[in-house]
Amino acid sequence: MNELKNKTMNKEQHFAFGKENFIWLAISIAVIILGFILMSGGKTTEETGFDPRIFDMRRIVVAPIITLSGFALIIFAILKKSK
Repeated sequence: MNELKNKTMNKEQHFAFGKENFIWLAISIAVIILGFILMSGGKTTEETGFDPRIFDMRRIVVAPIITLSGFALIIFAILKKSK
């Protein structure tokens, strides 16, 4: 009985992700959060409720590109083979 216990205690656990995969996942989540922060905007100062700053280059071009690259990094982190 003790021998069986020792065999199971010495057996290494193999996870699907390695340390490097989790680091890439954390980086990609940070990039996605950065993209959403860049997409967000402040309160409007116009009385009509329309804020022309929503059509800023940062909000309609840069932020979606950063967000999509974060999602691509997640795919990379999942598919990368761990050592």
